[in-house]
Amino acid sequence: MKDLQKKLKDINKEYNYFNVICDDLQEQYKNANKKGKLYGMPISIKDCVCVKDVETRGGSKILEGYKPTFNATVVQRLIDQGAIILGKTSQDEFGFGSFSTHTYNIPKNPFDKTRSCGGSSGGSAGITRKLSDLKIKHVSIAESTGGSIACPAAFCGVYGYTPTYGLFSRYGLLDYGNSLDKIGIMADNLKDIKTVFEVVKGYDEKDSTSLNLEKTPLNKDDSIKKVAIIKETLNVDPEIKEAIIKTVKAKFGSYDEISLPIVEKYATPCYYIIAVSEASTNLAKYCGLRYGAAEELKGTFDEYFTKVRTKYFEPESKRRIMLGTFTRMAGYRDAFYLKAAKVRTMIINEYKKAFQKYDLIISPTMPIVAPKFSDIEKLTPLQNYMMDIMTVGPNLAGLPHLSCNAGYSKKEKLPIGIMYIANHLNDYKLMNDKLK
Repeated sequence: MKDLQKKLKDINKEYNYFNVICDDLQEQYKNANKKGKLYGMPISIKDCVCVKDVETRGGSKILEGYKPTFNATVVQRLIDQGAIILGKTSQDEFGFGSFSTHTYNIPKNPFDKTRSCGGSSGGSAGITRKLSDLKIKHVSIAESTGGSIACPAAFCGVYGYTPTYGLFSRYGLLDYGNSLDKIGIMADNLKDIKTVFEVVKGYDEKDSTSLNLEKTPLNKDDSIKKVAIIKETLNVDPEIKEAIIKTVKAKFGSYDEISLPIVEKYATPCYYIIAVSEASTNLAKYCGLRYGAAEELKGTFDEYFTKVRTKYFEPESKRRIMLGTFTRMAGYRDAFYLKAAKVRTMIINEYKKAFQKYDLIISPTMPIVAPKFSDIEKLTPLQNYMMDIMTVGPNLAGLPHLSCNAGYSKKEKLPIGIMYIANHLNDYKLMNDKLK
């Protein structure tokens, strides 16, 4: 464990994958449950998931110095089964971004340090790939709101699994959007994902969104008989299209092409209205009084509140607070937020209709391979948001999905991601050996 700790620090100096590396790995290993299913398994945790007595900032300066007094339910279940917690991985501030650039600690792609790891779980994906290349066993706990697991998994060429909404407890997660947030898993193989899945899934009375699997059981049938590619998602770079079709043919032999017109046209605007509305509410608690960063107490509450938030929030957080506050205002709630909620139901129904015929629905994970930081700087906020065009649909609908590597681009030698989407509670289909 001492050797691993040194390797992590050396990697971190070069790639910025961790905001915090735990300094007690040897002690954790000594005290770990030797009979646990995960005994000795090194696991990193995204910075928005609470780990007791370890600084947890959600990638934000506004939570500097905050150390939770408890473990998130998912983290506690891992520790109970003998896992070793390596530290907190870097991310976009509170999950706001597709490239892990909206933060104080920007992770670098393991294939090319001038490129992004993806976001917002960029550190999780980057360290997963790097340790895999070094033949070191490792799993990372990540989190997704609109594609924050699938996107970096695609850019770093690892497996990124996002469960059915409510399957993993959200207790101990720093909220972005309550109706969208899902804790998930990254690894370099499906077997480890399934092992961790079996440990952390299940009902938690501390989380009101947690699914009771006795009342709503998982479908244990993992068979995959028929698949379909979303036709519109193939309007991408020819290399990406070729890689997706080649992978699907190799794994399943044949496939259909289907259209999801409501998802295609409305998922992205619908997602961002709901996400920023919930985010603006959740971020109100970061005021410099309860925990994290603070300033000298001067002026009225509003003046103090404004000073702290202005100083410590990244520009993207401020943008989403303003957008979300606007969409929830009395004069605009019906026109934006409530309408988006209705469209969300239509999107869910469109997916449900497709799943009456298909076991999996497939698309590229991202419309591009990992971009250079210099190119990201040129993107407008709208162009940034449109990068999530493939991933927001299943996240908005709470559907389980898995991003895998579908090969590498010939031009840049970078991973191309393929995303498999399953129906609610059909998570075992995403662990079928065909998807290896």
